[in-house]
Amino acid sequence: MVSVVNDSCIKCKTCVSVCPVSAFHEGDDMVVINPETCISCGVCISECPVGAIAPEEEAEKTWIDFNAVKSQEWPNAE
Repeated sequence: MVSVVNDSCIKCKTCVSVCPVSAFHEGDDMVVINPETCISCGVCISECPVGAIAPEEEAEKTWIDFNAVKSQEWPNAE
């Protein structure tokens, strides 16, 4: 299952640099994960200092949908 970012993510981006497939997309004050790019490696989950990333099966549907939509609208994070 892919990883999902929730609203605990605020201006951090620690996880972005560890993603092997550049699945993160960046908004004004948070990042989201593109479910089409994510390979479910889980590296970002352990890297997140605030616990803002979870496996899809543990995430709320609201955040699953939010990540899917916003990853199509926001630019790739670098």
